[in-house]
Amino acid sequence: MSVVDDGSLKHPPESAVDQRWKFLVFYLCFYGFMTQIRPGESFITPYLLGADKNFTTVEVTNEITPVLSYSYMAVLVPIFLLTDYLRYKPVLVLQSLSHISIWLLLIFGTSILAMQFMEFFYGITMAARVAYSSYIFSLVTPSHYQRMASYSRSAVLMGVFTSSVLGQLCVTVGGVPFMTLNYVSLGFMLFGLVLTLFLEQPKRSLFFNKSGGPPPSELDRMHPVEGKPVPPAPAHWRSSVLFRMLRELGIIAKLPQLRLWSLWWIFNSAGYYLMLYYVQLLWNEIYPTTDNRKVYNGGVDAASTLLGAITAFAAGYVKIRWALWSELVIGAVTALQAGLLLLMSTTSNIWLCYGAYILFRGSYQFLVPIAIFQIATSLSKELCALVFGVNTFFATILKTIITMIISDKRGLGLSVHPQFYVYFAYFTLLAVVYLGAAACVAVRHRRRKVPQEPAFAKEPSSPAEEAPGKERSAEPGSVHS
Repeated sequence: MSVVDDGSLKHPPESAVDQRWKFLVFYLCFYGFMTQIRPGESFITPYLLGADKNFTTVEVTNEITPVLSYSYMAVLVPIFLLTDYLRYKPVLVLQSLSHISIWLLLIFGTSILAMQFMEFFYGITMAARVAYSSYIFSLVTPSHYQRMASYSRSAVLMGVFTSSVLGQLCVTVGGVPFMTLNYVSLGFMLFGLVLTLFLEQPKRSLFFNKSGGPPPSELDRMHPVEGKPVPPAPAHWRSSVLFRMLRELGIIAKLPQLRLWSLWWIFNSAGYYLMLYYVQLLWNEIYPTTDNRKVYNGGVDAASTLLGAITAFAAGYVKIRWALWSELVIGAVTALQAGLLLLMSTTSNIWLCYGAYILFRGSYQFLVPIAIFQIATSLSKELCALVFGVNTFFATILKTIITMIISDKRGLGLSVHPQFYVYFAYFTLLAVVYLGAAACVAVRHRRRKVPQEPAFAKEPSSPAEEAPGKERSAEPGSVHS
């Protein structure tokens, strides 16, 4: 600052770098917000079962919806690799085109095959979410990672919330038909495609387009030896960053906290998304109204998104010794989720079912930022992205196996209520395992006069107390919306 003639302070003009940073933040957040505005999404199942499409419950449950799990598993790895190789933007364009395809098929498709293709494109959009969450790391400096990740995540949640509220107001207050909501959603997706075309094309990415030489070993980062030079990488395929990360992944997986939270990510997220895929069918069975004004799916999605955002924020301020209490916290939350699934399976009151769903999603979102922090706390952003990618892949395989066995017509072909009993048994088994592990940890702790923390557990007591300057990975690439 300088002093002008009248004695007042004159602030220096903003640098071009600062102005560009603010523009990138605004544009990416605006893009993330607008691409979530799909007011018809909360009402897809009643739309398919209603007079517009007139599919049967069996067709939607056992023939159409299972394709989503198969599609997601088939495209997850190719899209993960293409996202990095093509430097994000082309995959974001593919995601926008897939969104447009979804709504075109919903509007004009009339056959089961058309709806299966709709679910296929939906799987592509889910797999491509990694492009948006990874995009920020290639555009901004490491000092801005955490803030940018926070802003972009908040924009996505606000978009989901706004979309759900808008859809519910249109249906309940305005009496807008589901078909009209689908046209509105298509319009927003076309606008999202235009926004995608104006995104900046990054010049680098995490694995295939890195600038500079190869990074040191991840183990060298975690346990540096003074005076030990980093060996030069040999000039063959084993020197690639991706291969190095995969090789080190097997060693890192032996760390107790990383292993525990990765297993939680795999098993609990698989059950969470299966519940999410089929819950609208459950609501329709409990309350099969023909009056669209009394379908409150949008309001329930809005409430669950808001609660999820609140619980995720609150998780950052939980101050406990996670190396000691992780199993107990996970077990308690999983037991609560099992009870909520039992309530959803047995109640004939739609409002109780809505409330249980909202609490289920909120409890899951409470653990997501804790899992991200516990996994990412000692890793570089490259290995962190790979760990989350591997966890998501295994969760997708598990989800697909369960779908093939209990949902697909070529398997057991269960209706939606028996499926939720299976999900209840699944979460109950998980809760028993987690609580058993917590009991073992407690016994070992009592036997030790001086508790010894594993090396990986030397971390701040909560995500809110993260050490400054450490590179972080904001999310694995999915809105647990």
